[in-house]
Amino acid sequence: MPTPYQTPNGSFTRKSTFFWAAVGATVGLANLWQFPYLASLHGGGLFVLVYLGCLILVALPLMVTEAAVGRYARRGIVLAMDGLVRSAKSSRVWMVAARLSILAAFLVLSFTAVFGAIALAYVFFGAMGRFSGAGEAGAINILAGLVSDPRAFREFMGWHVFFLFLVLWVSGQGVADGLERAFRILVPFTLLILLALFGFAAWQGRIDGAMSLVLDMRPQDLTWASVRSALFHAFFTLGLGMGVWAVLGSYSAPETRLKRSVLAAVLVDTLVAILAGVLVFSLATESNTFDGERGFSLLFVSLPVTLAQFPASQFVISTVFVVVVMIVWATALALLEPVVGWFREWTAAPRGLTVILVGLTVWLVGLASLFSFNLWSEYRFGGATLFRWLEVATGGLIIPLVAILMAVFTGWQLTRNLSKTIVGATPRVLDTIWLWVMRLVLPVVVAYIGIHYTVGSLASLCDNGGDAFWCEPVPGMVSRGNDQAPAEAPEGDELGVVRGNADDGAGDLLPAEQRPADKQDSRQSTPENTPKNDDILYHSV
Repeated sequence: MPTPYQTPNGSFTRKSTFFWAAVGATVGLANLWQFPYLASLHGGGLFVLVYLGCLILVALPLMVTEAAVGRYARRGIVLAMDGLVRSAKSSRVWMVAARLSILAAFLVLSFTAVFGAIALAYVFFGAMGRFSGAGEAGAINILAGLVSDPRAFREFMGWHVFFLFLVLWVSGQGVADGLERAFRILVPFTLLILLALFGFAAWQGRIDGAMSLVLDMRPQDLTWASVRSALFHAFFTLGLGMGVWAVLGSYSAPETRLKRSVLAAVLVDTLVAILAGVLVFSLATESNTFDGERGFSLLFVSLPVTLAQFPASQFVISTVFVVVVMIVWATALALLEPVVGWFREWTAAPRGLTVILVGLTVWLVGLASLFSFNLWSEYRFGGATLFRWLEVATGGLIIPLVAILMAVFTGWQLTRNLSKTIVGATPRVLDTIWLWVMRLVLPVVVAYIGIHYTVGSLASLCDNGGDAFWCEPVPGMVSRGNDQAPAEAPEGDELGVVRGNADDGAGDLLPAEQRPADKQDSRQSTPENTPKNDDILYHSV
């Protein structure tokens, strides 16, 4: 017999499952290659505090709202919004937010699976000893051979299918037997392996320098650009605006303390970002110095090259990338569920058939991103590949628009009694803060994030020789080169999204006073079409 809180799609059977699912949804690749980089650049421990402030005051209210809406309706975001629109007697136009959130989750999943395929391939590459004695040039060639060689695209497609099979296999088992079991195993196991690897790095004496860069308080490095970076990362890294939190909230057990679980998940996500970032930086550098490296080069070149020098290097490299695969696996499961839930609510199709149909569509759309690195790398529109345009559309337009509409709708359209019923009992002060954050703060901040992200992304395409109308020179602006560190978070995602691939944007146009100091890049150039340092996946949820 179904339990009283069971949704048509299924429900979690334990109250703690929501917490584990929330951690799995929030911990993503940005924790590995973006957050610690930003912390090292923007004041260390002070940046961490500013980031936590942005999470609690800006991102957390929307995260709680999305989850509470799903739990209140016991439906996915589309039917949940439909019920609220009818209750509030509002215009049906508000349903755009729900439908766009499903589209965003689908698109982000399509290219997240591509990066999962790379990580999965590296597990086997490490086990087979392909990085032993390879050096930096060899590691670059291994990455290029997998990702950007047009003659080897079928191998890349094979890894892509393999990763998607893992995701679809779990989802096809159902909510309780598939998702719940996976989150309760994957997430704790990932944390345990991270702790073990952290202990290994400490035993090797490689932690001190990375810890200092990420956690030392450096007030001189904290600027307004640091606050912007914290805002961008806080918004994109939590998977907002994609229906994820609504569907997880709808599955939560009635005993689950939703607000406490969300807050705990956010804090754990931050701790994992610090732990994983320090771990990656300490293992990926040969000394306790750090040259501002991040992104693909850090994870897929420097890290395996350095680990190849350790005893039992094949086991160590494989273990590290097993962690990466599990992180992306949990992310993909969280992204897939809003789409699967919506399709089942719309068609009443069996879960198995739904997972197969959605999985095939995700695979087909994902090929557009996969081929953008090899077969279709020469086909560009406005200076960007199809993958780059998908990333700009989701990170700069769709997700910010969904977040703004959700905030305005819940803040202004719902009655106070209904909104209190949805969110639950809250101290009056916090309830007032939540109301005005949703009404005013979130729409303004997210609009700024979306506009800045889109403008910065379009400007970066001009550095790649784009001839679109927005590439006209602007007085007082200077071009930033590939080898310079980003000044702020729009280079991301988180992705949220992947920020500029190898050919899709060398850098942004920044005001001269914001241009970072020039750096000498002693590293070899990454081959044509291969993702480089500016490829930052924010929307790994």
